[in-house]
Amino acid sequence: MMLPKVELHHHLEGGAPPAFIRGLAAQKKMDIGGIFDERGNYAFRDFLQFLKVYEAATGTLQTPEDYHRLTLAVLEEAAASGVIYLESFLSPDFCGGRDLSAWREYLHAIHEAAEAAERKDGIVLRGIATVIRHFGPDKARETALCAAETAGDFLRGFGMAGDEMRGKPKDFAWSFDMAREAGLRLTSHAGEWGGPESVRDTIRDLRVERVGHGVRAIEDLALVDELAEKGIVLECCPGSNIALGLYPSWRAHPIARLHDRGVKVTISTDDPPFFGTTMEREYTRLAEAFDWDEGMFMSLARTAADAAFCDDETRDKILKRLEKEVV
Repeated sequence: MMLPKVELHHHLEGGAPPAFIRGLAAQKKMDIGGIFDERGNYAFRDFLQFLKVYEAATGTLQTPEDYHRLTLAVLEEAAASGVIYLESFLSPDFCGGRDLSAWREYLHAIHEAAEAAERKDGIVLRGIATVIRHFGPDKARETALCAAETAGDFLRGFGMAGDEMRGKPKDFAWSFDMAREAGLRLTSHAGEWGGPESVRDTIRDLRVERVGHGVRAIEDLALVDELAEKGIVLECCPGSNIALGLYPSWRAHPIARLHDRGVKVTISTDDPPFFGTTMEREYTRLAEAFDWDEGMFMSLARTAADAAFCDDETRDKILKRLEKEVV
């Protein structure tokens, strides 16, 4: 279903094609063969092993030039799937070890690649600086400082990813407050592995306007109604949830039930090559599971554009493209 698409939940390193990572590892003489299966795809059994494989793959990305090349590769793949606007999580932990000077160099390299991809394929990228939750609150403060010092036209948001079972959202409130004061808009992963209580704690303690995943809110209908009333947007990633065993099938995924109860839901890929998905595949499988038509997908794309962390001028351009590019 080659409609124009808006994607809000995507990890830059998680978009790296396996062949790209293998090539980098070979250049650097790094042995990371254990993270691939016999077909050359990323291999993991569960979420915690996925995190280890993810971090091993990310270990091959060691310079701003590596990230420049990564960004070009990722955006080419996304554009081929019809994505016209993408927000990606960028972590100072992986880009310079939370050193501000190094982070600026990495961010500049990513931004340069994004501008080149926009000229070539028309895809627009914006960044969300991201705390790695299982690295702890102290490192999160360093990440927040990096984010606050580089907030601007390209770096638009601040979020948190990683192991939801480590710590509490309130442990990271200081970092989110700093980001908010710097003008960054806020999102955080919750409600994937932590259950509905993690969603409630996150929206209360971090005061986010979007929640990454958030799908287990469906287990608490009072929370679902609260999300709908407050207009909090869920960055749903069905293919990711199914690949990691959170739900057994596309039909069992709660995205449709959440939408039908008035929650603002959007569609994203999370870490597409890790989960064997693309935005085009997400659309196709959701259409098969729920009989959604083009009108439904365009409505969800407009919801995503309205929830995007970009400036109003960029949003208006994206909304116009959504209407113009539908044939």
